[in-house]
Amino acid sequence: MRRPRSTLKTIVMQRIYFLFEVLVIFLGIFIFMLIPTFLLPLIIDVNAIIFDALYYLVRALIIVAAIPLFLYLSNFLMEKQRKTLILEEDISPSRNFLSLFKITKKNFKFQLLYGVLLLFLIFIPLDFFTYLFSPELLNFVSEALEPAGEFSLNSYFNESYFIFLLSIIFIPLFVALYEESLVRGFLTNRGSDYVNRMSAVILPSFFFGLGHFRYIFSGPVVGFPIIFPIIWFLQTFLVGIVLSMVVVRKHWIFPVIFAHTLNNVISSFSIWNHINHIDFSFMTFYVYIPLLIIGIILFIWQFSRIKESLSIGWKEFKTYFVRDETIGENSVETGFRIVMDFFFGLIIFLIGIIIL
Repeated sequence: MRRPRSTLKTIVMQRIYFLFEVLVIFLGIFIFMLIPTFLLPLIIDVNAIIFDALYYLVRALIIVAAIPLFLYLSNFLMEKQRKTLILEEDISPSRNFLSLFKITKKNFKFQLLYGVLLLFLIFIPLDFFTYLFSPELLNFVSEALEPAGEFSLNSYFNESYFIFLLSIIFIPLFVALYEESLVRGFLTNRGSDYVNRMSAVILPSFFFGLGHFRYIFSGPVVGFPIIFPIIWFLQTFLVGIVLSMVVVRKHWIFPVIFAHTLNNVISSFSIWNHINHIDFSFMTFYVYIPLLIIGIILFIWQFSRIKESLSIGWKEFKTYFVRDETIGENSVETGFRIVMDFFFGLIIFLIGIIIL
């Protein structure tokens, strides 16, 4: 008779098997990304106006194709080993990922509404008040993106307003599609098959926050106070939690891509203005204040829906800090689970830095 696995071992093994799957997916993305990395410069001059947009487009398409393909491969390689670790019936991880992108006539208006609410009630206020109370952060972000770098993919920030405008019609969408497909579409959505829902929210959100904190190692920002990358980390970590909770609760990815895209557009204007020595007061009075007013109207209009969502979300968030009955945790093991989530989030981030 097989001895039952201890709770501590279950916590570790769930995350180890998930880590193995992450490694398979990341390697798959890396292999596919060799195509634009080496082929595009042979077809199009890297200094061409359309190069950055085309690179981001190909990268976004590659990740949407690579994730389900290598999820299928991972499922084939690990099917027997995972049977005692997957929390819910593991029908088809590839199909599960692709179903996130499904939009129907019936749910389109609700997905769009969630995207609008995320944009106006989360992204815009957080960005505005962060830049308002920490104006040097905008300088840090502008330098960290290295728009003047020799091989920078953000050179459009240093172009004329017309070229910049053409670029942000497409690039913010491709960036949001890539990041949301990877972090929320794969890490959060697939992670919820291995670990409890809130662990699947926190772990990728920590990964997402670290992805922005890493700019502290970018050459142009050496010498900046460490508080700026910490603020950027906290900002993206908190946003990541909200977006991940939407994905695990609704199984929709369109709202988070929609909100992320439009926020990228607005932030891009702030960065372009800063680089071109236009005071942030311009964005404050002509962009952010009107958008904040719209946000207040939306908040009043959708108050009952927002109140209900916040109540459900807060209750679910609090479950992260209590014992997980599905694996028979005690209070000590709960603390161990939380530590393991951040530890494996760090490991996945380091793997991503090396491979992606």
